[in-house]
Amino acid sequence: MVRAVLRAAAAATMVVCALAPLTVVAQAWPTKPVKFIVPFPPGGSVDPLARILGARLADSLGQQFIVENKTGAGGSIGTAFVAKSAPDGYTYVVVFDTHAVNPALIPNLPYDTVNDFAPVMLVGTAPMAIVANVAKPYRSFGDVIQAAKAKPEALSIGSVGNGSLGHLAMILLQQAGGFKVTHVPYKGGGPMMADVMGGQVDLGIASVAALSANVKGGKLRALALTGDKRSHTMPDVPTLKELGVDVVAHAWWGILAPAKTPRPIIDKFHAELVKAIKLPDVNKTLTETLGMDVRALSPEATEKWIVDNMARWGKVVRDNNIRGE
Repeated sequence: MVRAVLRAAAAATMVVCALAPLTVVAQAWPTKPVKFIVPFPPGGSVDPLARILGARLADSLGQQFIVENKTGAGGSIGTAFVAKSAPDGYTYVVVFDTHAVNPALIPNLPYDTVNDFAPVMLVGTAPMAIVANVAKPYRSFGDVIQAAKAKPEALSIGSVGNGSLGHLAMILLQQAGGFKVTHVPYKGGGPMMADVMGGQVDLGIASVAALSANVKGGKLRALALTGDKRSHTMPDVPTLKELGVDVVAHAWWGILAPAKTPRPIIDKFHAELVKAIKLPDVNKTLTETLGMDVRALSPEATEKWIVDNMARWGKVVRDNNIRGE
């Protein structure tokens, strides 16, 4: 009995000793600049989120947070860079909802979406908006359906990429509503919005985070939302469910580290992100300017969110034989 107690005590001591260096590392972190990899071009919603949070984290932690845009292949190029980075707490990727779609969309994805990353936080979610140039004749989503049924595939709608959440939501919407439009994929929200405002495409679909400024500025007209309730940034815009179409889709934003990043660093970073998000000016920007519903989920809840979205949207990709870029 005494020996068993001694063995247990020795084992506990070994665990404490093993964890002690990690705790010391976390307490010291960060001791040099930290990278936020944004796998999309500037002009959408991911880039400003990274810059807003990076600026506040730099203030609170005393180290620069450098935002680097590594774009292409639906966000998988920049994400792969982070998957292969050292798990030392100095490189993170700010992902969008495409992160959960890419495993089904892109053959031979150069990383494992779950096992190659350590989730830090799901920052927030938002419905998507279907918008039109204000010069177009569409005053409601009913006008769009009517025009699309009269001339199938004559109307064009842009999204942030082939197989993006907006694209997949539109597939479900067309199937439920019995109409057809032509999908035009872009390499990010910025280029897509520019063409909708320029009249090169009839419609656009993206998160309210990406579109709200131009809707409020009178450059785009919001016709419908994909959320399960109206957005606080667009309270006059009906949801698809209100219009009789049972399609719900939420954009989301998360922060991931390379797998095997020490958990004490993950926990410290998560706590600092919570503090940053609670700052009145940051919270106002996220909720009012970007139109987010701030979530600040734990690492475990973030991983579950990703896995659940992989299952739901991966099925849409496979059922409709969609291929990535």
